Amino acid sequence: MGIDNLISAIAELGILYIFADSLLFIIGIWSLLKIVKWAKGMPKAAFLMLAIFPLISIFPIPPPTFKNVEKAKIEQRKNKQNDGDSDDG
Repeated sequence: MGIDNLISAIAELGILYIFADSLLFIIGIWSLLKIVKWAKGMPKAAFLMLAIFPLISIFPIPPPTFKNVEKAKIEQRKNKQNDGDSDDG
């Protein structure tokens, strides 16, 4: 009987998750439609900006170029060594 109760609890949670996901999806679509309706009342430039913002998230932000950082660190070490050598000499 313990396994049957566990299976039914999991099934109930699955239905609950599906319901919650569906509800969030519907609320999301509804809110996007409200935003579009609101944006259509604005000037065309503002509507264009509202349309472009989601496209920005498609393109990833490039990571910093680690090669340049490594080169700068090596140059700093060389400069420190050269400065240290000139002080001793």
